[in-house]
Amino acid sequence: MTEIARGLRDVILTETRLSMIDGLAGKLIIAGFPLEELAPKATAEETIYLLWNDRLPNKKELETFRNNLIANRELPATTTTVLRAAAQRNLPIMDALRMGVDTLSLVDPEFDDTSHEANMRRAVRLLARFPSIVAAYWRLIHGQEPIAPNPRLGHAANFLYMLDGEEPHAAAVRGLETYLNTVIDHGMNNSTFTARVIASTRSDMVSAVVGAVGSLKGPLHGGAPGPAMDMVFEIRDNAAKSGKSIEAEAAAWTKAKLAAKERLMGFGHRVYRVRDPRADVLGAAAELLFARTGDMQFYADARAVEEVILRELEAYKPGNSIKTNVEFYTALVLHGIGLDSKIFSSVFAISRVGGWIAHILEQYAEDELIRPSTAYSGEYDRKWVPLEQRA
Repeated sequence: MTEIARGLRDVILTETRLSMIDGLAGKLIIAGFPLEELAPKATAEETIYLLWNDRLPNKKELETFRNNLIANRELPATTTTVLRAAAQRNLPIMDALRMGVDTLSLVDPEFDDTSHEANMRRAVRLLARFPSIVAAYWRLIHGQEPIAPNPRLGHAANFLYMLDGEEPHAAAVRGLETYLNTVIDHGMNNSTFTARVIASTRSDMVSAVVGAVGSLKGPLHGGAPGPAMDMVFEIRDNAAKSGKSIEAEAAAWTKAKLAAKERLMGFGHRVYRVRDPRADVLGAAAELLFARTGDMQFYADARAVEEVILRELEAYKPGNSIKTNVEFYTALVLHGIGLDSKIFSSVFAISRVGGWIAHILEQYAEDELIRPSTAYSGEYDRKWVPLEQRA
């Protein structure tokens, strides 16, 4: 009988220089850099340039790249019109992002040009407008007009500026930079695979990115950070009402969830069998961020919740390999920056689009159609029965 790899698990599809995951050792390499070496130090622009060009930019190259992004941040009128229509129906942000990105083909000055050079320019236009779409829609669904991009600010800082019109604190910018770098690429995850499948047909880059956004919308891929933060808030509220310690309430909450066989968001990962290395990087970023903003009590409470849940998981299944994953510390960092949990998944997309585009470019260069096979499980030798003779 044919052996079936359900979900294509452990199937090696292709080679890539973009990222390497060692789930047993808890290691993540981004374009040759251990994650902990790159993410806390690089700007978002440097990491994106690295993935697209296989090297860090020099000063002049970085300035040119930044200026190209700045020049392409403004949203076309059609995109804004679509976002307004989505806001009137109060559609989820990921749906609005998918619709908004799809409109960018209408203003592509090189629509029929599929050369590498044209795709590199198209990549810049796509990347630059992702934060603009998310920020504009966030304001529209809250009854506010979009804010024009600030040409004096970098990729991460400008996104925060477009949300409220105020130049962000340096600590918030560094926290967001670290987050964007940490989650920009992670092997052949579902959305990246989707982008590469579409690109493998020689379809256009916008179509491949739109498909990836649709994949990321699914709660099994990109939807966990919000619920992870909601969990911390719920446990804190329980402690405030009961007068018990946050540790006691966290233990009671966890036991109830485990008894009900519910998933604990922010814990466990399909690939990592030890602690998610992205959690370590974002954990350090969160501690630094909260120390600089002065809200160490919330950080302490979140860490207390984490420690109790890990202890209860070990008691529930001794020897288990369920550890804190990236979603828990994503929630902590993005909350510390001042973002609402409803925007978390779309901020993930703002980061991951840089990785998607890098994979799309790799797939174009490989020029191999992705076309897996299936194992047939139906019947054989059925006979046709005329309609009037069917029961």
